[in-house]
Amino acid sequence: MEKIVLADLNFLDIGNKIQIAGLIMSDGRTDYYCYLPENEVLGDQRLLDMGVRDWEKFVAQTDYLETEILAKDKTGKLAKVILRKSTRQIDAGVSWEVFARDNYTCRYCGINGVPLTVDHIVLWESGGPSIEANLVSACRKCNKLRGNMQYEEWVKCDTYLSRSVNLAEEVRDKNLALILQLDKIPRKFHITSR
Repeated sequence: MEKIVLADLNFLDIGNKIQIAGLIMSDGRTDYYCYLPENEVLGDQRLLDMGVRDWEKFVAQTDYLETEILAKDKTGKLAKVILRKSTRQIDAGVSWEVFARDNYTCRYCGINGVPLTVDHIVLWESGGPSIEANLVSACRKCNKLRGNMQYEEWVKCDTYLSRSVNLAEEVRDKNLALILQLDKIPRKFHITSR
């Protein structure tokens, strides 16, 4: 199992991309990994090598409403940006509009009858707003598999192509057509002033 340190993590990911997936318990001799439903291990397992202060930072980061990152402003210059995690909370009315528009079906695999999420076409981490034009219905598994992959890369990758085999051709075409809309979706950043 690979060991990583807290400094190797992107703090924006903690509480967003890096989320609680289960619980580890131990009796002193054996560790018991208890994953939450729909959180089977999909990739590398990594062991966070952290001391008490690192754990305090890590746990606090899951509750912070804001995170500072570097991002390009409209001119392409790097600027310190504050992203509010609370903006990821999507208005229920907007979510229901997206679900209805997409026929209460995952736009990536075509499954229905399961709990759905909404997935940002332009990633939330990249300033993608939580508006209907930037959201599609996605089952939890597809949303997790996409992760923070850029949309154009996602709809061309082997994972999407294998998940989308049951999609109607019309839906597959709609998903590809979204690539042409990416530049029209506004980005939202709060750039700090000095």
